[in-house]
Amino acid sequence: MSVPLYQAKAEMFRTLGHPVRIRILELLQPGPQPVRDLLAEIDVESSNLSQQLAVLRRAGIVVSFRDGGAVMYALSTPAVLDLLAAGRRILGEILTDRDRLLAELQDRTRSLPQP
Repeated sequence: MSVPLYQAKAEMFRTLGHPVRIRILELLQPGPQPVRDLLAEIDVESSNLSQQLAVLRRAGIVVSFRDGGAVMYALSTPAVLDLLAAGRRILGEILTDRDRLLAELQDRTRSLPQP
């Protein structure tokens, strides 16, 4: 029995809902990386990194392969880059709107009579 599309999307977003997993995807944006390089850039134990890579691999978001003696990871599809870019745009718009509202609140507070 197949799951509804909205449920599959929710599961994908749950998979992405971990800071280490997002950092891994950011590091893989330029191209495939060996595990040792990912470990050098992410401040986690190697077992934790392996666990997070396994979650991403099972979800089909990343793929792994061997290059000589190194285990390499790569994004499974360029669409992951689009998703990360969309996340940055959305976050930027949210934060910009919050900054605008904060500035407006501060302006109004300054214009009120002080007791």
